Amino acid sequence: MTYSPTLSSGFTFAKNRSSFISPQSGMCSFCTEDCGGTCELAQAAVLGAQTVYPTTTGNNQIASEKNYPIDFSHFNINGRVFGAQGGQATQDEATIFNVNLERTYGMINPVKMAMPVILPALIKLNWQDYFSGAAMAGVTCVIGEDARNKEPNLKINNGQVSDLPLLEDALDCFRRYDRGFGQIVLQCNAEDNLMGVPKIAVEKYGAKAMEIKFGQAAKGTQPAIRVTNLKTAQLKQAQGNLVHPDPSDPAVQKAYEEGTCPNFYTYGRLPLWTEESLTEHIAMLRDMGVENIYFKMAGFDRADIERVIRLACLAQVDMVTFDGAGGGSGYSPSKMMNEWSLPTVCLEDAVVRISRQLEAQGLTLPAMVITGGFASEDQVFKGLAYGDGYVQGIGLCRASMAAAMTAKNIGQQIREGNVPERFKSYGTTIEEIFCDLPDLRALYGTRANGFPTGAMGVFSYLNKIAFGLKHFAALNRKFDIGLLDKSDLIPLTADARDLMTNRWFVPRQ
Repeated sequence: MTYSPTLSSGFTFAKNRSSFISPQSGMCSFCTEDCGGTCELAQAAVLGAQTVYPTTTGNNQIASEKNYPIDFSHFNINGRVFGAQGGQATQDEATIFNVNLERTYGMINPVKMAMPVILPALIKLNWQDYFSGAAMAGVTCVIGEDARNKEPNLKINNGQVSDLPLLEDALDCFRRYDRGFGQIVLQCNAEDNLMGVPKIAVEKYGAKAMEIKFGQAAKGTQPAIRVTNLKTAQLKQAQGNLVHPDPSDPAVQKAYEEGTCPNFYTYGRLPLWTEESLTEHIAMLRDMGVENIYFKMAGFDRADIERVIRLACLAQVDMVTFDGAGGGSGYSPSKMMNEWSLPTVCLEDAVVRISRQLEAQGLTLPAMVITGGFASEDQVFKGLAYGDGYVQGIGLCRASMAAAMTAKNIGQQIREGNVPERFKSYGTTIEEIFCDLPDLRALYGTRANGFPTGAMGVFSYLNKIAFGLKHFAALNRKFDIGLLDKSDLIPLTADARDLMTNRWFVPRQ
């Protein structure tokens, strides 16, 4: 059998004409000269290199379509009937309402979260409510790389960013609802660093935390984005981007005028860190006043995973987020999203093994976060349990953004008097229909009545995740979420059992 999708895809809205498919190629088994051209091959024949990337990105979300041979569905959740670890073993106290979901991380400056979840890097779609909802829920969130290229009022002086209002807006989305839990973090790529974004973020806008990347969207390559004309290519170059071919080259300009110039592409610089350059960069950030340092990594070669975790230990990094195959991406090649990297559960397995080794060597580990395809409370519970005490959080990116977008749209419909049919039984107003609004009022008072519905949607979605986690934890008689381990999981398949019972697994003391 094949695990890869056919040449039909939501990445490009390509469709196989026939229901008869050749599994290995993904092509229709019967390919005829009469075909009108609907599959990926037809699109590539017309659009060429553009179809390496999703053509449906922009105001949409894109995620892997591959059905990996193992994921967290290969495990069920265990349950117990005796005792009450982490709580009082009385019938009045051993309830879901007394399950402690709080987690604290940070080598130098501790950060407390209300639940073991973060919202990973993003700066597209309804990012305003994404960050605001994170603050309401009391979790850490990350502003995605390259924010400067989304700022129409960007100012650059002598190759350095001097004004980036979008960054101030993003930080304020979190700050205005900050209740002492979580943190908003700025992620910077190679161009951001070269153009002084960290400096202006700290000195002008008061950023306190930075995330360092080891690839674009945690992937090992950078996006190549087609630019349609010479003027735009020159503008992108002036903004600090690499552009190929070089639009400042007179020969390229002449070829463009003559109509013989190839396509222009912007291309992000690779983050080619070494131990020395990374250590120096972190020291510079801390000298600027950055209080917390984060890493973003993916399912690269295991030697690279170990090297990054070891670096994080030695540099006293606060948190490392590992992004597994099966999740989404802002702008990665289509086949990379499907065919590259370790599936999330396999990546987590590698992270746990390596963490146990380094801990045995006497190193102090940062908080570990796993992301990549998580959307529901059962998946979050399984990810935390598989983490065996080394994983302190799960990243919920696409799902949280889906909550931000849909709640914003539904709120607007309610205000216009067009209550969606699905919600009419709950009432006719936002106060009646948004069921977790009383929980927000308990935190913020009556001013919560005026909160944006998109942010309320993120809060409500994460509130649902938290409520579900409490049920599963209580079911296992564990009333502190930090007590979860692999004993809380039941492998359902031979592959899951082999992964879970390998010789590396020794219960953490």
